Amino acid sequence: MMKIANIHEAKTNLSKLIESVLAGEEVIISKAGKPIVKLIPYSKPTKERTPGLWKGQVEMTNDFDSLPKEILNSFYGEEKENEISS
Repeated sequence: MMKIANIHEAKTNLSKLIESVLAGEEVIISKAGKPIVKLIPYSKPTKERTPGLWKGQVEMTNDFDSLPKEILNSFYGEEKENEISS
């Protein structure tokens, strides 16, 4: 279920609106009848990625982006085969 409250209602009933959000309800605050913000529960940020964890564990071959002609033709069609191989 979704609740829509204007700014005055939101100021007056903020605690109740927060309880509703925590109970799984969607709460939209509007101004002059137009939605302006959505209340959502806080979620702890995910841990930042540490660069380099896979260093030395992944290897790419020189032809990693090469495709067989059959696959290229399925994307570009037979007429492009000559242009691709040139």
